[in-house]
Amino acid sequence: MPKEKKILETARINVFAGFNNIIITVSDPSGDVICWGSSGGSKFKGARKSTPYAAGVVGFDVGKKAYDMGVRTASVIVKGPGSGRITAIKSLRTAGINLSSIADMTPIPHNGCRPRKRRRV
Repeated sequence: MPKEKKILETARINVFAGFNNIIITVSDPSGDVICWGSSGGSKFKGARKSTPYAAGVVGFDVGKKAYDMGVRTASVIVKGPGSGRITAIKSLRTAGINLSSIADMTPIPHNGCRPRKRRRV
């Protein structure tokens, strides 16, 4: 039995911009995923996956998918240190989605992993 398409007005969009890839996920307010896309899935390979241009293409594709499902307003949560964060948000706006809020939830280590040993020359 095929899954029914959900029709909703508001959504939550998670943008993960890492050093190697950009992943954008659209979910309803309860957290169930509606659609998603990544720069690797948009035919970008290797070092081109993490560029701002790839983030713009992925943001526009995912924004169009969400717009076709009825999403008109969304709140955006951005994670990661990647270079395509702002471009992805701008391309979501270009796709026709009004952004009610933008939050940066990049995880910050509280003295996390131990660094490598010092190099002695």
